[in-house]
Formats: sequence, structure tokens, C-alpha cells
Amino acid sequence: MLVSRQWIVMPVRYFGKKCLSSIQDDLRRQVTELRSRNPSFVPKLAIVQVGDREDSNVYIRMKLKAAEGIGMRAEHVRLSRDITELELLSEITKLNESPAVHGIIVQMPLDSEHSIDSHKITDAVSADKDVDGLNTINEGRTAVGDLSGFIPCTPAGCVELIKTTGVPIVGKTAVVVGRSRIVGTPVSELLKWENATVTTCHSKTKNLSDITKTADILVVAIGRPELVRGSWIKPGAVVIDCGINPISDPTKKSGQRLVGDVAYAEAVEVASHVTPVPGGVGPMTVAMLMKNTVLAARRQLERLSAQTWPLRPLRLSPVSPPPSDIVIARSQSPKDISELAQEIGLYPKEVSQYGRTKAKISLSVLDRLKDQRSGKYIVVAGITPTPLGEGKSTTLLGLVQALCAHRGRNAFACMRQPSQGPTFGVKGGAAGGGYSQVIPMEEFNLHLTGDIHAVTAANNLLAAQMDARIFHELTQKDGPLYDRLVPKIKGTRKFSPIQLRRLKKLGIDKTDPDSLTAEERSRFARLDIDPNRVMWNRVVDLNDRYLRKITIGQSPTEKGFTRETSFDISVASEIMAILALGNDVEDIKIRLASMVVAYDKKGNPVTADDLGVTGALLVLLKDAFEPTLMQSLEGTPVLVHTGPFANIAHGCSSILADKIAMKLARENGYVATEAGFGSDIGMEKFFDIKCRASGDKPHCAVIVATVRALKMHGGGPAVTAGAPLHDVYVQENLELLSKGLCNLGKHISNGNKFRVPVVIAINKHGNDTEAEHNLIKSFALQNGAFRAVICDHWAKGGAGAIDLADAVIDACDAKSNFQFLYPLNLPIRDKIKRIATEMYGAGEIEYTDEVQKKIDVFTELGYDKLPICMAKTSNSLTGDPAIKGAPVGFTLKINNIFVSVGAGFVVPMVGEISKMPGLPTRPSIYDIDLNTQTGEIDGLF
Repeated sequence: MLVSRQWIVMPVRYFGKKCLSSIQDDLRRQVTELRSRNPSFVPKLAIVQVGDREDSNVYIRMKLKAAEGIGMRAEHVRLSRDITELELLSEITKLNESPAVHGIIVQMPLDSEHSIDSHKITDAVSADKDVDGLNTINEGRTAVGDLSGFIPCTPAGCVELIKTTGVPIVGKTAVVVGRSRIVGTPVSELLKWENATVTTCHSKTKNLSDITKTADILVVAIGRPELVRGSWIKPGAVVIDCGINPISDPTKKSGQRLVGDVAYAEAVEVASHVTPVPGGVGPMTVAMLMKNTVLAARRQLERLSAQTWPLRPLRLSPVSPPPSDIVIARSQSPKDISELAQEIGLYPKEVSQYGRTKAKISLSVLDRLKDQRSGKYIVVAGITPTPLGEGKSTTLLGLVQALCAHRGRNAFACMRQPSQGPTFGVKGGAAGGGYSQVIPMEEFNLHLTGDIHAVTAANNLLAAQMDARIFHELTQKDGPLYDRLVPKIKGTRKFSPIQLRRLKKLGIDKTDPDSLTAEERSRFARLDIDPNRVMWNRVVDLNDRYLRKITIGQSPTEKGFTRETSFDISVASEIMAILALGNDVEDIKIRLASMVVAYDKKGNPVTADDLGVTGALLVLLKDAFEPTLMQSLEGTPVLVHTGPFANIAHGCSSILADKIAMKLARENGYVATEAGFGSDIGMEKFFDIKCRASGDKPHCAVIVATVRALKMHGGGPAVTAGAPLHDVYVQENLELLSKGLCNLGKHISNGNKFRVPVVIAINKHGNDTEAEHNLIKSFALQNGAFRAVICDHWAKGGAGAIDLADAVIDACDAKSNFQFLYPLNLPIRDKIKRIATEMYGAGEIEYTDEVQKKIDVFTELGYDKLPICMAKTSNSLTGDPAIKGAPVGFTLKINNIFVSVGAGFVVPMVGEISKMPGLPTRPSIYDIDLNTQTGEIDGLF
């Protein structure tokens, strides 16, 4: 009997090849497009294999070839059979945290000698990199119809193949044979969300063949060779065979062949479309894996290149009048720092948490984002302040809170880590104030992540090594000294790398310790430090006036070799300045090695490298290279790093923190960083030292002014910390204010000399009047300010600094032709004069004879090519802290000068600048306590 057929049987192999080719072409195009946006960006798939099963190797080779074919990278991560579950989880964590890896699959089955829970392994793969779609999160999304995650590859390939046939899925009866979590269950869900009516069958289903005969679309994934016969299939149905089973076949060389779960020869006689095995679903599965990986890479690139962060600000509820800083700080619940890190585009591998509220940020961020354009660069300085400070740090934070939380711009605040000296002294901390603070304020103002302690340890190790070397050279002859410096170890002796550097410096081209002549051994072993020309002091991070001058070596064991020296506060250490000015770890190493700690008896400089201590310093400072991520009261990011003194050093946060912030903020973002004190001290050093070292060009300068400080410069009574303010500071007095505006004018002029727009931030205090504010604004605009705005961020947070944020945005968009104040090739005296006359208003420079001699020595040694870091009081534009206003034509006296070769600047001393503050009669110590019931710190501001 003849049977008339109503359809043409077309195996899906034909349609599948066409579909596969189309998908591959599209993926190649997408990869090319991604790389055009970022040339260094290449989608990468990591394929994790445990053991060495040959069937797994076949599949992996297919995936590697497919990745190569579309321009992706694929890494085959081979792990031995003896790996444990814990070790495998650790390897997956590394891949999860790697920014270079976009997709991860774990090849199943796991060929391990140990028991490993495969479900736990697939769930360990980050949902954002789970391109196999097997993480429970992605499975759950598919189950509820949320297809925004990663759809399992084989089910996704099945649906693509069905669509390729041209048979509509909507309204069709679909039967899925198999309920595995890898294929059966997810393909059922996908067909359901394609609006088919789906029945899921399995090995326990009764009358299975009767059910399969009802299917317009039949998907078989049960793992039984040729279970589904032609008689089980509805005429004209679409059949997708996901099985692949080896069966015995004596005709084959291998003795077996692969078949599917469907009897293919019978099915093609009945179905309209049937997928062959092999060559049907398998290639589509691989194609879907590639598609998911490209999708993962695209999502990462889009997340990193988005104009704005997905940052969720914290809400403020300001109270009027504002309570104490610590009460305000504790009223806010900070985000988990890992959440903030993710919002601003950091990866887990780049974040080392110190608890829940602070974290170190890896310098590897700079390598990852090397092609990312940097954000706008803003420096915040002030006018000549009163001893109370004018709120520079508070303004910095208010500005960034306004930019980020209220204007929706990517914005960072970069700040110095405060010393414990002022925290326990009288000035207080430096976390900002009111509703513009860094939180947690207590952690910020105390140990933080220990960077200052690391600097202290490194500084004092160098001091200890230097004094020990002086002692050993004084008490030993050349032979024993050399033998102890280059000892025999297990019968052999050799120079360490740092000793080889010293030999090279001495011009001795030998590497065998036994080959040196007696004269060469003596030159190598003897630094011959002059005890009267030691420049390196010990440090401690406290105010301790009794350490300003001490005598060391008084123990009998030092055999009478005493000398006078002193302690500095830790933030005055040259090592702190080096951390702040280094562009990378190698740069920091070179600078540390170059530090001149003393002179020998012939007048030659002795360096840290000569003392063999450079490597040890690097080890102690290893964690301190990285800035610390914290947050403002409104949940915006703050990078805290380094804390060099602003009067004897350059007084700015680190170059590394600023660079990381500018990369993370992206091209249209903003980074506001602080400079110590006024434009004459901090801002000039920021421009001429820091920007020169970093190569970064600022877009805008913000100068903070207060009515109180300007009245003081107009002749108001002395302002003293801890004492009540005189009536003239709490009542309107336009005449006194008008007389003090000259100081503001000088600072505006200073900023304009660097050819950057200058925005004046008038930090509002409760007793100010509108007339006083208007007078300042009018004067500022008439004297060259780009804009002058009233700021109320102390009382209102970012909402009180919106006008300042808008002014800064406009200033950064304005034309800037940044230039340095002086070229480096000017002689030392000329550079000093340029700074003194242009920044301070001085007329003449007066040097002591000793300073003149030192300048000549520095010039001979080549230090005249370094920038100048003036050490001067911050309380006056002159060298006399009692002189206020903006005097001109005065004589500036330079009474000492030294060089910080590692930091890279020459430091002329104007007047007596103490590097070790002292405690006042009533320091803050009296108010500070630990609540033993709650564990909270009491008495901090």
C-alpha cells in the first residue's frame, strides 16, 4: 500500500549548519566591535578540567577551537586527579576574581580521586561568569522566566535549532523526555516561556510512547541509546535529540559508535526535522557557550565604560543645629565596603578588606585600566588659616558628596591619612566635619590600615641600621668587617643583589667576594659616616616634645660612641613623602634607595642603598603602597593614602591614589584631592612638586575661605584653639572683613599664576551674615576668581555644596592652560626667589652663610635640578606667623636648607619649623575613652 507523505523530511543538520554559521559570524563581529572600543580588551573563557578523560578532552578541544575561530581567548585550566574539593573551589575563586576572565565552565564529569560535590562546584562559579548557566542563581532565573542571566547552553541551543526549522513554537505541544538540571528541566522552562504547552517526562513516566506521540516538538535528553522509536513520534514533529551514547559496533575500528536517544533511521521517516547524532545539538551547545561568553564580556565592558557608576547614595537626615561630629558619624550606617567597591568598578581580586568599612585597593587596577581615559582633576586648598582651620577637608568632602550623590557624577575624594599627633593633641582629626565626613570617623582618625605605622617601622629600621653600621665600623678592622658583611654560608660566600649595586656604584666590576683587593674591600666595607652629618632621625606618630633633642648610645655596650639626634613625628619622614610621590612600586624602590641619610667624612652622600636596607624597607611598606577605600556620609567613595607634613614636605595625598581614582572615575568623572594649608604652601607644592612628578594636569583649583579668617587678616584679635572667639568674629563687621580681603586676593592671584580656573568656596559659619558673604563674593569675582559660592555642607552635607559642585563642573569645562611656576633648570636660589616673590609677596631673600655653603654643595651634587619644597609657617604668607593679611616687599630669611633626594626636592627652612609637635597643657587625651560596655570610642570631636 502506498502512503502519501504531507511533508518533506529535512534533518536539522542542514538547518543547524546554517544557523551555526550565522551565530559564529555574528560573534566574530561582536568581538571585533568590543576590541574597537578597547584595543586591549579580549573576551576570555576559562575551561576547568579535573583529570584527563579523553572524552572530556575531545569536548574541550572543540571549545578551544570555537573560541579561536571567533577571536576570543580560551584558557584550558588543567588540574590533577588528586585535587581536593577545597582546592578546586580555591581555583574557581581565583578565576571568579580575575578581571581578565569573563566566562568560566567546569568540564564534567570531574575525574578526581576524591569525592567532590559537582553541584557545589557549579554553584561556586560566579553567576556573572557562569556561561554554562548551571549556577543555581541562573537556573532559578530561567525557571521564573527571567532570561537576563545565562541560559544553559544545550537548552538554549535546542531552542535555537527549533526556531531554525521555521516551525512556530507558540501554542505547540512540546514534550521533553528527561528532567536533568543540565538539559531536561531548563529546556522545559525555556519552551514554556516561548509559549508552548510543555509536558516533562522521565524514566518513571508511564505510557511514555503515548505521550511522545502527542508532541509537535519532541526534545529527548534521557541518556538511553535509541529509546525513542519512529513509532513514538507524531508525523511531522520536530525532534531534537540531545543524547550521545556509545554502543557496540564491530564494524568500527574502535569497536563502537555514537548514537542518540532517538532511533534516527526510523525518526527521519516520520518527523519533519530531526537532529543527527553526532553533529546536531553538540555544535550548537558550543556556539551558545561562545555566545554567553561574549555576552559576559560585553556586560563587563559596558559596566566599566558606563558614563556613571550604579552608585546608591546614603540618605542624610540633617539635624539643626548639627550635633557633634562623632554623633553625626554614628548616625549613619555605612555600606559594606565590598558593595561600594563593586559600584565603582572594582573587582574582588583588587579589594583587600579590613573589616566591613575599609579596604586596600590593589595597584593592579592601574594596569587593568591603562587605556581608560582619566577624569577631571581638582585640587582643594585654602586661604591663610586661623589655628582652628577653615574647613578644607570638610569642603573637599562636601564638594564630592554634591558631585556624586546630588549631581550624579562619578566623583572621588582623595585625602591624607591623619597623624595621631593632632588627634590626641588639640587640633583634632581630619575626617571632615558636620555632615561632610569620612566614616567611620574613629577608624579614619586612628590606626586605619596601619600605613603610618609601616612608615614608622621602615624609618626606624633605617635609623637602627645606620647607627649599627657606624658602631661596627668604629669597632672593627677592615678584614673582619668585610668578612662579616660577606660571610661564608655552607662554605660559599657571595654578594647579595644590593651589595652588587654598591660595587657598581664604586666602579668595582667584580662579583666574586674573594677577588677584591684589600683596598677594594675597604672601600666596599667602610661607609665612614660622619656622626656630625647624619640627617636621618627616628620617628614616632605622637606629639612628644621631649624627643626634639636626645642623646643616643649611652649604654655601656655602645662603648662611649654617643651622639645627639632627635625624633620627628612619623608623617615628617621622607619615606612618607616618597610613598606620596611614587608613580609605581619600582619608582618607590628607586626613591627609597636614593634617600641620603648622612654624609661621609669626605662630604659624599650616604644612601639607604649603601646601607643595604632598600629591600627590607620595601617589605615593611608592601601593604602601605596601596590606598585605602572608605566612604563619605553619603556613601560616595573616598581614597585615603599617605600623610606627608604640609609645611616641611609637600602636604598632599598620594599620586597613586589620585591616579587610581581618576581611572575609576572615568573620562567624565571628577577627582578632588587636597593640598595642605593655603595656596602658598600646599597648592604651590601640589602643582610644582606633585603634578610635576605625576605628569597629571589639574583642571580646577578650589580655595576655601571663611569670614572668620578674613577678619583675622583684617586686624582682628588672635584666634586661639580652645578659647572663645572674640565678639568681632561672631558679629557682622564689614570694615574688618574688607581689610582682610587682601589675603583672599593673594591666594586667587596665586592660583591664576598656574593658569587654572580658581573657584572660591566660602565655608559658611553660623554667625556669618549675608552682607559679609556678598562682600567676599563680589571681591573674589573682581579679583580673578572663576566663581565664588556660599557653601553650607557642614550643616547640610552634599546638598549644601551643590552650587560649589556646579561651579567646579563649569570650571573643569573651561579652558585651562596649566603651567608650572618655574622650570627645573633654574638654579636653587632663583627657584626660591620665584616662589618667595610670586607666592608670598616677598621682596628680598636673605640666606645665612651656612645655607649659602649648602646650596653650593647641593649644586655640585646635582640636586639643583630638583624642585623646591619650602618649609614655612602656614599661619602667614611671610615667615612670621604673627604677620597677617598680604604684606609685600618683606625680606624672607632662609635659615637652613636640606635635601630629600628620595622624595625628590630641596627643602629651604624659613624660620623655625618643628618636625615634632608637643602636647598642649590640656590635650584631647582628657576627653578620649573607650566605653567598656559598647566598645565605642568616646571623646573624639
